[in-house]
Amino acid sequence: MISNFLQELRTQRWDDHRYYHHSRINQSLHFVSALSFLFAYVMLFFDPAISALVGWLVSMTSRQAGHFFFEPRGYDHVNQATHEHKEDIKVGYNLQRKIVLMAIWALSPLVLFADPTLFGLFTPWETVFDFTRQVAKIWLAVGIGGLLFRTVHLFFIRDVETGLVWMTKIITDPFHDLKLYHKAPLALLKGELIDPGLHLAGELEEKHA
Repeated sequence: MISNFLQELRTQRWDDHRYYHHSRINQSLHFVSALSFLFAYVMLFFDPAISALVGWLVSMTSRQAGHFFFEPRGYDHVNQATHEHKEDIKVGYNLQRKIVLMAIWALSPLVLFADPTLFGLFTPWETVFDFTRQVAKIWLAVGIGGLLFRTVHLFFIRDVETGLVWMTKIITDPFHDLKLYHKAPLALLKGELIDPGLHLAGELEEKHA
């Protein structure tokens, strides 16, 4: 069981990398995201509000900006797949689902204007500092909720193992991304916009097929 779990984790990580991380700019932004996520992980034990603010304002925005603005969306010759096909088979949040999640995150502070107590959970905010910390708590709930929602969703549309593997992948992505993309900023400074390693990996896979 553990062997199957780890193999599925490797498969999901490899598919995510080869399908959605061609751009060196995207990889570099993932490196920045990973560093800030690790800081957020540590702060979660000391100040969850700061953790949520860093996680969303730095980690998530840099991470998703790489996908939305810099990742090629044309035909993927390395994997012989269209962008639409990759979106259809994406295990986690594809771009359409990410738009929904990011919209919920961006609009969620508005609930504090509609109901400053948030159904009795908060003391009505009086200062900008109070408002910011309450927003951070909402964002923390949005992050955890988004992770759990897709995990449980995968239980039904795939299977329990796929959902648990995906959740494990998401939680450990910052550690894995540091290892995978730490050379990306240097490659980008050298003028390398697309990772040539993906093409080499694709050729090796074809030879072994």
